[in-house]
Amino acid sequence: MVLPCLLYEDDDLLVLNKPAGLNTHAPAPYAGEGFYDWLRHREPRWAKLAIIQRLDKETSGVIVFSKTSLANRSLTEQFTRRMIRKKYLLLTDRKVPRMPLTVKSTLVRAGEKYISRPANAAGGLAETRFETYVGADVRKLISTSVLAPPPSAFKNEPPHVGSYNMVGAEPLTGRTHQIRVHAAASGFAILGDTLYGGPLAPRVYLHAAEITLKHPADGRDLTFRAPADFETDPRFDLRTAFIEPETTDAYRIVHGASDGQPGWYVERLGDFLLSQGERPPDARQREKLERLLKLSSARGAYHKTLTRLARRASANQVSPQHLFGEEALEPLVIRENGARFELSFREGYSVGLFLDQRDNRRRLLTGHVASGFPLFPLSPDTRHASPEILNCFAYTCAFSVCAAKAGALTTSLDLSKKYLDWGKRNFALNQIDPAGHDFIFGDVFDWLRRLLKKGRRFDLVLLDPPTFSQSKERGVFRAEKDYAELISAALPLVNPGGVVFASTNSADWPPEEFVASVAAAVRGAKKKILQQHYVPQPPDFPVSRDEPAYLKTIWLRIE
Repeated sequence: MVLPCLLYEDDDLLVLNKPAGLNTHAPAPYAGEGFYDWLRHREPRWAKLAIIQRLDKETSGVIVFSKTSLANRSLTEQFTRRMIRKKYLLLTDRKVPRMPLTVKSTLVRAGEKYISRPANAAGGLAETRFETYVGADVRKLISTSVLAPPPSAFKNEPPHVGSYNMVGAEPLTGRTHQIRVHAAASGFAILGDTLYGGPLAPRVYLHAAEITLKHPADGRDLTFRAPADFETDPRFDLRTAFIEPETTDAYRIVHGASDGQPGWYVERLGDFLLSQGERPPDARQREKLERLLKLSSARGAYHKTLTRLARRASANQVSPQHLFGEEALEPLVIRENGARFELSFREGYSVGLFLDQRDNRRRLLTGHVASGFPLFPLSPDTRHASPEILNCFAYTCAFSVCAAKAGALTTSLDLSKKYLDWGKRNFALNQIDPAGHDFIFGDVFDWLRRLLKKGRRFDLVLLDPPTFSQSKERGVFRAEKDYAELISAALPLVNPGGVVFASTNSADWPPEEFVASVAAAVRGAKKKILQQHYVPQPPDFPVSRDEPAYLKTIWLRIE
């Protein structure tokens, strides 16, 4: 499987086309993963990635990572000696001065931004060369595909490139925000760069189009290009950079305020789109849905009204309602990382799969949790044994399916017979005989005690409870109040060196408090954490100040 954003890879280099809207690295320990963090923990061969250059969150384009210490040293030296050439493209609605133009100044930090001051070597010189690309030069650097029509409302839609001035920029130094500051100081602030006086737009229209360097191992000249496509929807570009279309056709396209749409969410589910919000979509949202329908080659759209009263309503009342296009045949089958899952728009509030756990399901498929964290380290005594996994709160058993596809023996435990039967169908969809695995109907706390008495032990216990639930045996379960008790009840069933997966989507529970609560429960059980890895929601659920992270997951190897 190859990421769509991958431009080049060999033993020393990894070169990718970074989408706008994603940090190069995580800005804080519990924030959304940056591009680097997500990559480094995705593949074992990327475990030693090092950051050589950085692009701003809203800047797209070519970014190079080193994979070896040799490459790290070589590229660092090339950047230090200014041997590496970079070309950027930007859009502006301002009048552009006579080109070419070279700007030299000292950049001074002022809160969140930088200010251009007269050149002062003591302050660190910043130098940028601007020019207007024409003819063959610009054809190399900009895509000719136009997937979105010219906008009617500039603030909310991608711009029609022909309506704006395009400028090339070559930074001769590598200061933070250098091109943005120098463009604004020269009178042509970048489209969307409100920090430096540009007009509001869906993104900052700055793109790293080309980079030229010498290969670290053999010294040959290499040029990598990622043509700018400023006319596509940046929200869609962010998703398609990470989603491998051959293996996955289910992901989130619009994530609320992070995508400039507070309170509105849109997912692609196979050949259909599912809109979600507290009220039916308005005319503007329907127009956007129709555009997304065309862009994603989907066949129809549905809408689900988000409500806290779903438990009191009938399945028909809370099921997604058809909006336009074709109606989905039941069951609807989607693909995710090569696995197949059955969904339904007629079975009630939940359609059968939580897309925000896609990366965690992939960890079960690959047996790779993070850099230096294999899921099941093989020893001579266990090399031929199938790992045993307990999936609590199994729902439609998607975690179990992925573990079973990887060769594990699974036990799926849930309070709903309907969902366990659904899970068995998911097993069959993936050519796995459900008869070779266990499905237990009942209360999780009750069955954790029973399994302990039976002497059952597991190599991995998965805990992904609902924020709120209720059963006759247990009564009310609230994640923030009862999660520590759940961890304590599960730990005795974990084999030495086994793994606990603890996850919650309790939006109001701060991640540091969640992690502390889990760690305290482990200590209280007289156990020791040998290894841990925290992950937030995947990149298609982007985190922002206006749309904070809600999903919190920690993988723990227990002594």
